[in-house]
Amino acid sequence: MMASTANFLWSMDDVLGQGATASVFKARNKKTGELVAVKVFNISSYTRPYEVQIREFEMLRKLNHVNIVKLFAVEEMHMNTKQKVLVMEFCSGGSLLNVLEEPENAFGLGESEFLVVLQCVVNGMNHLRENAVVHRDIKPGNIMRVVGEDGRSVYKLTDFGAARELEDDEKFVSIYGTEEYLHPDMYERAVLRKPQQKAFGVTVDLWSIGVTFYHAATGSLPFVPFGGPRKNKQMMYRITTEKPVGAIAGVQKVEDGAIEWGYHLPPNCQLSEGLKTQLVPVLANILEADQEKCWGFDQFFAETTGILHRVTVHVFSLQQATAHHIYIHYYNTASIFFKEVQKQTGLVPELQQYMFHGHELLLPPSMQVVSFPPTSPDRPLFLISKQPEKTIGLLRREPAETPPMPTKFDVAADLAFSKATVGVIHQYLRIARSSQKHQELILQGYYSYFENLRMECVQAEHKVSVVNIKLIGCMKSEEKLHKLSQASEELLDLTEDGRKFRQIPESLAVYARRIQEFKNKLDQLHTELSRRAEVLAEDKSTQKMAFLLEKITEVHQQYKKDRSMGKLNYNEEQIHKFEKINLSSNIKKVKLLLREESLQKYRDVLALAGSWTSVLHEIQSQLRDFGNSLLQLVGHLQEYEEQQSKDLDAVLLSFQHGMGRLQITDGRKDKDHMIHRMNRLKEEMESVAQELQYNNSIIESLGSMNTGPGI
Repeated sequence: MMASTANFLWSMDDVLGQGATASVFKARNKKTGELVAVKVFNISSYTRPYEVQIREFEMLRKLNHVNIVKLFAVEEMHMNTKQKVLVMEFCSGGSLLNVLEEPENAFGLGESEFLVVLQCVVNGMNHLRENAVVHRDIKPGNIMRVVGEDGRSVYKLTDFGAARELEDDEKFVSIYGTEEYLHPDMYERAVLRKPQQKAFGVTVDLWSIGVTFYHAATGSLPFVPFGGPRKNKQMMYRITTEKPVGAIAGVQKVEDGAIEWGYHLPPNCQLSEGLKTQLVPVLANILEADQEKCWGFDQFFAETTGILHRVTVHVFSLQQATAHHIYIHYYNTASIFFKEVQKQTGLVPELQQYMFHGHELLLPPSMQVVSFPPTSPDRPLFLISKQPEKTIGLLRREPAETPPMPTKFDVAADLAFSKATVGVIHQYLRIARSSQKHQELILQGYYSYFENLRMECVQAEHKVSVVNIKLIGCMKSEEKLHKLSQASEELLDLTEDGRKFRQIPESLAVYARRIQEFKNKLDQLHTELSRRAEVLAEDKSTQKMAFLLEKITEVHQQYKKDRSMGKLNYNEEQIHKFEKINLSSNIKKVKLLLREESLQKYRDVLALAGSWTSVLHEIQSQLRDFGNSLLQLVGHLQEYEEQQSKDLDAVLLSFQHGMGRLQITDGRKDKDHMIHRMNRLKEEMESVAQELQYNNSIIESLGSMNTGPGI
């Protein structure tokens, strides 16, 4: 059956949504074929007061924002001039509720999509408040989705049938909304039918936004009594009104049981800890039953805009094997960034070192975050602790279990089971892919760690070699000075320093051997890493799980068709039962792949990483000790060189005395002999002075070297 207005045409079968007073259909412009949505009001809607009937038209006419569904026209149905039709923007992606009902979103939206929802709802609500409009029926079903050509989502507020103008300090007494998302005061009057004289302010929208955000983040409602919100209304009201300060969820799991309060978003939701930390205070302060204690819109906008304006720095803590999203303002400094990292990792700033693209990354405390290199989950900053850290890893608890399979033939129960199962299997696949990505990051990070430490070993070898060469040079200078002192008849005590420094080459030889052992050990670790990388490259567990998920989803789609058919004939029932057997078999295969292949290989890499950390820390510790010993030796070399300069001065003074005596010596033969002797001494002293000067420059350069290890 077709219906139309002057400019638009639609089929009555193309229903997009239905409510108490209107239905929404997908329609087309008669001239251009452009898709639109038409909201057709039913006869009962005209029993409402006239000002209520026209309110939605007036609201949409005054609102104009990308995050609010656009009103194109108000027309009348053909053959029925009284029946009004709103012609609105068509949102091809359905509603946010449709998105959340997809099995892959059973545990909430992914982080990037959630941030899109957050931004769109905040921007749309800000436009409403700028126009003094209260919506009064915010829920996922009234947030529509448009998918752009780039594949990105845009969400838009819709259904302004309950909206009205209301300033921040005004109140209203009429009741609208959907009960799961209603403010407790409105719930008490509208659902429990209790008489009360309370008036409601604009903050009731904030409660609905809080429930909506929690639903989008987790895939579940925050407040759930035993049996569900619609079956246990008294307990639903009790949960929302008795909620402790700071709690963002309350669930009653057994009949007449205690309420379990939640102060954090659940670990199985897809949001990072960094975003959870930012979001939870917002939820806690808008999910506040006391309207006087609830945040106002000004603070809500300030806090949520603060989240949206932060940049994300992706960090992978190598020894802990944990990934982190650091939400921080671009104008903040590195010192603030270090503190944010500490909140998530427990590593104080003094222990934090960073690598990026395989090289040490120096982050001066005053550097602004805007100057950091761009990061992504695949290209994070690698965080290295200066001391050993306990490996934590990706999984802090076991994955969720699939629901129990119904033992009896029941189309409705089987459909509910298959839908819940598809959601859990999607979560398994995400875990498997995350574990694979974490393995890649662990191997990538440790490869860079090995190479940087190998370079430090090479540098340490070079320093040992240079010090050894200079020691030999100093010892030769000492021998020449000793001979000169004898020739100039100025006997110097050069034996004490000589004995002291003759022991040093043996210590340097020990250092050189140990450094070579370190390099050999790093070669062994590199071989282990390469083998593990080959295993990871050959791992096809995620591909196998994705294939099985497709098979499980196909069964779920078939069960949806079976449910829509109502009663099945004998053959259809048999096929349904066979599919149930296949479903059970494929679920077992997925679980086996997750536990026996994907997670086991991940745990193997974690164990290797833990052993690598111990070895690398020991190598670094000994290199640091060698570096300190070399620094002390450089100091001794400087002192020794200064003493050699003094000894040379003493010999020079003796030479000058000898030349004085030569001036008064009688006898040509003795005089010629003395002149020849003195000239030879002069040449040797000049040679020693040049050697000492060269030794001094090398010693100074050694003294300026940073002999402590970096990463």
